[in-house]
Amino acid sequence: MTEKLIDTLKVMFSSVSWRSAAGMLAVFGGLNLLWEVAQLPLYDIWYEASSGEIAFAVLHCTAGDLLIGINSAIVALLLAAVLYRSTHLSVWAIGLIFVLIATAYTIYSEWLNVFMRKSWSYSELMPTIPPLETGLSPLLQWIIVPVITIWIVELRRHQL
Repeated sequence: MTEKLIDTLKVMFSSVSWRSAAGMLAVFGGLNLLWEVAQLPLYDIWYEASSGEIAFAVLHCTAGDLLIGINSAIVALLLAAVLYRSTHLSVWAIGLIFVLIATAYTIYSEWLNVFMRKSWSYSELMPTIPPLETGLSPLLQWIIVPVITIWIVELRRHQL
């Protein structure tokens, strides 16, 4: 069973070119950068920090989004290989697993950083979702940005 899984993973990863992965990462990174800027008024930093601190926070958070995305993608590929035992999975099937992983991590991270560590705080404009009072914007980010990324990448792939 382990050998079959390893063979499945080898085929899955060999079918991904570095160029297509870099293109997807560029689209994903750009969309996350836009999202981070757009949601600034939903965090207290927008009202309390200097423009330099805000710029650093946006770049820092975007880099964090890229790391979360890369790790979620790797875990999604591994889970897809284990669950489906197929090398021909729809990018949308892997995308759904990705969204579930990234959203679960976001719920944990927001709870940890907003309420436990107090690393950042929501402004009164941030809608929250009970029971952990997770911000709606970061949750939507990990649903909307991956879907748009896949849509753009698939659209470009079919146009080539």
